[in-house]
Amino acid sequence: MEPIAALDEIAFRLERELAPSFKVKAFRRAADALAGIPASTLPEQVRDGSLRRTKGIGNSTFDVINEAISGQVPGYLQKVRDRAEPLLGSQAGAPDDVGSAIRGDLHTHSEWTDGTTPIDKMVDAARWLGREYIALTDHSPNLTIANGLSAARLTDQLYVVAQLNKQHDDIQVLSGIEVDILESGELDQTPEMLDRLNVVVASVHSKLRADEKTMTERMLRGIAHPRTNVLGHCTGRLVKGSRGTRPPSTFDAERVFAACAANDVAIEINSRPERQDPPDDLIRLALDVGCLFSIDSDAHAPGHLDFLSYGAERAQRNGVPIDRIVTTWPVDRLLEWSRAAS
Repeated sequence: MEPIAALDEIAFRLERELAPSFKVKAFRRAADALAGIPASTLPEQVRDGSLRRTKGIGNSTFDVINEAISGQVPGYLQKVRDRAEPLLGSQAGAPDDVGSAIRGDLHTHSEWTDGTTPIDKMVDAARWLGREYIALTDHSPNLTIANGLSAARLTDQLYVVAQLNKQHDDIQVLSGIEVDILESGELDQTPEMLDRLNVVVASVHSKLRADEKTMTERMLRGIAHPRTNVLGHCTGRLVKGSRGTRPPSTFDAERVFAACAANDVAIEINSRPERQDPPDDLIRLALDVGCLFSIDSDAHAPGHLDFLSYGAERAQRNGVPIDRIVTTWPVDRLLEWSRAAS
């Protein structure tokens, strides 16, 4: 197999299993180093040992490259494949299987804010997974800790998205944002920029311990904004992981979900293992109220894109019908719903 493909797949699968970042970075650095070496000279550089002295190539990555150009599946790659869960969509499911029905992902991040990799790497991974569309939803300006995008930077990003769509005919990259719902309930981006986007995920990222009345009113104002499409990780909870745990925010879920249903805003089923947001009881409440849902990865690295399998399992377990999950819809229907069809 191609050495770069082997290195990228190892990095992807390590990200998928939440391996330490230094391991992932070693394989991504090696892939970047190989990208600058002509393929015709690579076998000789392996044989004479000069590749070992190339910046970004370590012992483990050298072994992967050597085995790949020798026509083998590298041992390291086979090991991570053997211990991995099946990738979402890799096996045909029953007609009512949520995982098999998912077509896209409306919540992903790149290195433009707090993601780890360039946009094109995220798109390549989504293509490899068979996604039909993926929304790039980097953070908004108020989230300075994540290097949130100003209107000017978001404008620059829209150009990158347009260029990627010219390059690929097997996936559609949707322009988007994960916009903060500010304490006032306003959305943290200019109306002009929001109007240019395909998808707007609105989330609360600050003052998560506010009292129930304050949080409820804040969320209701954000949901009522005509450009809000998805309510992101609605409770803000963390149930495990390197950032520790965090209790869910307190709000009137029945009022919030009723507002989502009335405004055609989907409730996100956030698939990140440390979030599992909303909890199962709130998924069932949103279902009873009549809400739509969006199963999203909230990916910050290529390997995180396959977290959708966790969200799909939770939706399946709680009886969410496939047709009420917007990320199972064809892209034309999705864009018509998001009020941003071009």
